[in-house]
Amino acid sequence: MDDYAIGVLTNIGLFGFLAISAYLLLLAGEMSFGQQAFFGVGAYSGGILTAMWGWPLPVAAAAAMALGALAALVVALPTLRLRGLYFAMATLAAAEMARIGFELLHWQVEVEGEKTGPDGTQGFRGIRWVFESGVEPEGYLAVVWGLLLIVLLVFFQIEKSRLGATLRGVGEDPQLAASVGVDVNRFKLGVAAAAGALAALGGVLYAHHNTYIEPRNFDIMLGVHSLAYALIGGLGTVFGPLLGVLVDIGLLEGSRVFQGYRMVVFGGLVALLLVFRPRGLLDERVMHWLKTRFS
Repeated sequence: MDDYAIGVLTNIGLFGFLAISAYLLLLAGEMSFGQQAFFGVGAYSGGILTAMWGWPLPVAAAAAMALGALAALVVALPTLRLRGLYFAMATLAAAEMARIGFELLHWQVEVEGEKTGPDGTQGFRGIRWVFESGVEPEGYLAVVWGLLLIVLLVFFQIEKSRLGATLRGVGEDPQLAASVGVDVNRFKLGVAAAAGALAALGGVLYAHHNTYIEPRNFDIMLGVHSLAYALIGGLGTVFGPLLGVLVDIGLLEGSRVFQGYRMVVFGGLVALLLVFRPRGLLDERVMHWLKTRFS
């Protein structure tokens, strides 16, 4: 497998975490345009912990997930009182505040004779833990997809459980869920924290794959794409958002046929699906048909 193919497959896996993060909130009935903020929190905190403090990547990733969950809770506490478009715009505003915060972050230390750390709009260079640890691109690809597979399997089990039924129930009719004893606000806070942790995990892996990050990596378009991945792939299964990533990065970005027209094709595909298949390609009806056909 050549380096280009490895890079594309790795990016599909990395953005898969972000797509599942947005999908999780959609299931709970909330449309977030701000998951890129927690992706950025994971990227910056993970980079600081490994490049500046010398932590091993697994420990740094766990800490970054905790920070991502905490940041998501801080955003969710005031914004979950809002509904619909107001919530979406509030999350977008929070994400832009986070991006501006990354631009204002200047904190560098000397590591082996070189300045390392966030330098505002100049970005954060020297996140070399993967390279210095001798992890080859194929090995890192296996790590990314191994972790993503674990997430998918956990979600697959949750979807078959009472917790999964509660999640969809809260998203479809929160008042009915409340009437049967579900604390909807607390439940949604837990969902937001879990989504933030997932996005942060993708972010820390992204930073160590690229070795360099900058604030504009976590702009509005990343948030729009993360939401679109779930809307394209479908809300009937956790594999839906991953399908959306495969369509965008694997097909559109990875193919020379769409070179220069990727964003136009992607936007048109989203618009068509919102009209004809508002729940995406793998919606609940398709998944029910597949289960009855192959069970």
